[in-house]
Amino acid sequence: MARSCISVPSNIAEGAERDSNREFRRYLAISKGSAGELRTQLYIGIRAGIFDTEKATPLIQEAKEIGAMLEGLRRRLLPTGIIPKLLSVLF
Repeated sequence: MARSCISVPSNIAEGAERDSNREFRRYLAISKGSAGELRTQLYIGIRAGIFDTEKATPLIQEAKEIGAMLEGLRRRLLPTGIIPKLLSVLF
């Protein structure tokens, strides 16, 4: 679990240092995967009786929110595509 927690911001930082949005988006996807991995580990911990449900549930929710934020950022960094570029030239 510690590795998953550390992997989320570490991959964001590594991706931010890369030379392109494409690579940054790739590292954001890896980071999102690590957030999902952490959620899974928390669910397993609850089922195994290692974690109390009341204490783990807010952590699961936070990991979901972080994953959603990462996906939002990934989508924001997508190339705009040919149609918006064409329209900006024409108008």
